[in-house]
Amino acid sequence: MKKGKLEVTRGSGNVFRDLGRPNADVEQFKAILAAEIIKALDRQELSVRGAHDRTGIAAADFSRIRNADLGRFTVDRLVSILNRLGSQVEIKIKVHAGTGAHRAIA
Repeated sequence: MKKGKLEVTRGSGNVFRDLGRPNADVEQFKAILAAEIIKALDRQELSVRGAHDRTGIAAADFSRIRNADLGRFTVDRLVSILNRLGSQVEIKIKVHAGTGAHRAIA
């Protein structure tokens, strides 16, 4: 890079894909759902214990979500948590043809 020139690389819109993570789309989806859970908690002014009292879901799970520790959560579990917080989830899916970089599963 020459002095004074800034090189810009555009991201894909999915930071997990940009970092080369396996299952990047699932990780992105889980992060979006977790962000919505956090918004619901904040809107309702619920602590993790208050969220537990309202939903029956462990306070530790809400702490994990707030800390973006999403490894133990499935997409359907995160959707279920949102539902228990009173939110309805609508999912729209777009599938784009791959670039050929991924192997087909036989």
